[in-house]
Formats: sequence, C-alpha cells, structure tokens
Amino acid sequence: MAIKFTMTQDEAITIGLNVLNFLAGDNARLERFLSLTGTAPQTLRSSAENPAFLAGVLDYLLEDETLVYMFASTTNTTPDAPGKARRMLVSDERGEFN
Repeated sequence: MAIKFTMTQDEAITIGLNVLNFLAGDNARLERFLSLTGTAPQTLRSSAENPAFLAGVLDYLLEDETLVYMFASTTNTTPDAPGKARRMLVSDERGEFN
C-alpha cells in the first residue's frame, strides 16, 4: 500500500471547509473563532470561497492541539491533515511555501 504524502489544492480546500463546518457546528467554538479572528458571521459563506481565508481557518485550528484532535476524531481524518492542507493553501504555483 502506497503512502500519500501530497495533497491537491481541492483536497486542501475541502479540509478547510470541513474545519469551518466543524467550528460552526458548535456555538461556543464558532463564537470564539469569530471573536478572535474578527470575522463577521454574515461574511462566512462568501469568505469560505477564498483559499487564503481557509488557510486562516486552518491556522486558527492548528493553534489548539486539543481542537485539532477533536476535529480529526469528529471527521474521521488524521490529525496531520489540517497542517498539510494549510501548507498546500499557502504554497505558490512553483510548489514552494510562503
């Protein structure tokens, strides 16, 4: 069985959206995210279309290891997936990381 070390941008966007859904699924988590990031609730949908915003959502999640593990267990994904997704979303077109 081959181990997958890379992630496509589409996969990274999907993980970012899943993290946003995870945060939105709990009022306390969502309120804390909105408060700390200064994001307005009415802009969440339109912001979610922006890969840079999703990278910020992933940054927020990655700041809290407990939250990372909660996300991973809730969504049946690996705890390293958000970090990989974040790196993909901030890489430039040559594959180098900003």
